[in-house]
Amino acid sequence: MKNITLIILLIGSLVFVSNINGQEKKYFVAANWNLENLFDTEDDPAKNDDEFTPSSEKKWDQEKLDKKLSNISKVILSMNDGIGPDILSVEEVEHKALLDTLVKKYTIAKNYKVAYAESPDERGIDVGLIYNSDIFNLISIITDTVNLPDKWPTRLILNVNLLTRDKDTISVFVNHWPSRRGGETESEVNRLMAALVLRTEVNKLFLRNYHAKIIILGDFNDEPNNKSISETLNAKDFDCSNISQVNSKDLFNLAYKKSQAGEGTYLYQLNWNMLDQIIVSGGLLQQKYICDSFEIYKPEIMVTRSGKFKGAAFPTYGGGNRYLGGYSDHFPVIAKFLLK
Repeated sequence: MKNITLIILLIGSLVFVSNINGQEKKYFVAANWNLENLFDTEDDPAKNDDEFTPSSEKKWDQEKLDKKLSNISKVILSMNDGIGPDILSVEEVEHKALLDTLVKKYTIAKNYKVAYAESPDERGIDVGLIYNSDIFNLISIITDTVNLPDKWPTRLILNVNLLTRDKDTISVFVNHWPSRRGGETESEVNRLMAALVLRTEVNKLFLRNYHAKIIILGDFNDEPNNKSISETLNAKDFDCSNISQVNSKDLFNLAYKKSQAGEGTYLYQLNWNMLDQIIVSGGLLQQKYICDSFEIYKPEIMVTRSGKFKGAAFPTYGGGNRYLGGYSDHFPVIAKFLLK
């Protein structure tokens, strides 16, 4: 099921302010980050969020929430050489108000805006997009529902369409696919369904525009070589030396090579998993991707420095309810794209 939650008609001339220290900005940075349980402190009777309230075992209160938002903002504003990303997709956010607070109170130096839609997820954790309104104008927000075989409610796929200053439409898809709860093999059918929904929407874009510029970001709970991504979504590896030969209608996974090299964004049972990825269309790859700019972003402030999990992302909680005051259990991923 598809819902168009917001459409903004752009009438007349568009003005983009995209100067940094008097110099024209020549590229934009897209990033993805699973924020790890960014909940408010109130009990929502319609959601299974009791774990994150002041009276719970986690004792999740306003002080802890403020620290979490402050920590998140420090990482965001450190990206892109201290300038911050221009597109940031996020996962595990309970309400839009949390992202609104983040951009209005903690990243006030940036002209960020939020695109968001509430999902049917049982815990109430949604996906959202933060974008730099100095270089992008919002065209529309569209949501696609993933109907799982067992009818269990899961996150929406969020499609945000943005217009650049050179009148290019960038179609951004934000994903948080069903988890591996119950086992990777047993739960695979759910991620295959999410991949099918996404691929169907991508194909519709290509029917309208063979050279559609598409960025797919998210926590896929699968790796680049898993069937959901490599076969159903059909996101391929590529070589920058042959970038001129790619097909505009194909999808390419910027995270593939780092995953094959054993790198990852999430440490699970002491093994790295590349769950967070950036996938782009061939048209965007050829015209705008700055080759080899994809990276797993590991700022020193959010890296665990010692112990069994040394090198992993420093989470908010460890071992269940032990409060650590960290950032997230996932590292962000980043890539750069030309604006002109």
